[in-house]
Amino acid sequence: MVIAAPEPRAELRPTGEQRVVLWGLSWEDYLQILNTLPQSRGSRLIYDDGVLEITVPLEAHEFSGRLIERFIITLVELMSLQIKTMGSTTMNYPHLKKGAEPDNAYYIQNQPLVKGRKVDFRQDPPPDLVVEVDITHTDIAKNQFYSSLGIPEFWRFNGKIWRIYQLQEGVYVEVEASPTFPLVPKERLYTFLEQAKEDEIEAVRSLRAWWSTVQS
Repeated sequence: MVIAAPEPRAELRPTGEQRVVLWGLSWEDYLQILNTLPQSRGSRLIYDDGVLEITVPLEAHEFSGRLIERFIITLVELMSLQIKTMGSTTMNYPHLKKGAEPDNAYYIQNQPLVKGRKVDFRQDPPPDLVVEVDITHTDIAKNQFYSSLGIPEFWRFNGKIWRIYQLQEGVYVEVEASPTFPLVPKERLYTFLEQAKEDEIEAVRSLRAWWSTVQS
């Protein structure tokens, strides 16, 4: 029997997000709020069967999220994989009464199934990899949330710790290596983020140089 990994506990640290939580909202209420908000907005919504959390990312959040995306896309290129980047596209699952706008979402293994067209979440498989940056407390149990959507791999970063979760028998188990990038130790992301604080381009160069040693 597979035991689900516990939800990470928030710690006191500099604010990375501003959040507003609304309770007792129906699916129709959520859709009305979603459709009322402008398409070009900085806030991100996540709705979990009655609970709506609206998050406005601040600098620390955006910095980490953008760099993790650059890390992923560089690895995809180096490993000659394929990718369809979904960003914070709204993923609605009305039959589950769940909707999300994650920090980053990607089709990698299933990219051939969705390439060249708009994804239909009612019929298409969910993204292969979802990334969430939560520096401050979130009222959504995101491990349970994304596992219920069937996301095979889920990354969480709280500004200090990077956790990798793999879906096993319907629940997330924390693993030490990414199933998508099995040759990449976790230390590489920490190194990448530290280097990027000083020079983002040099961090990419360093990642490429490291990969060339792995391949040699």
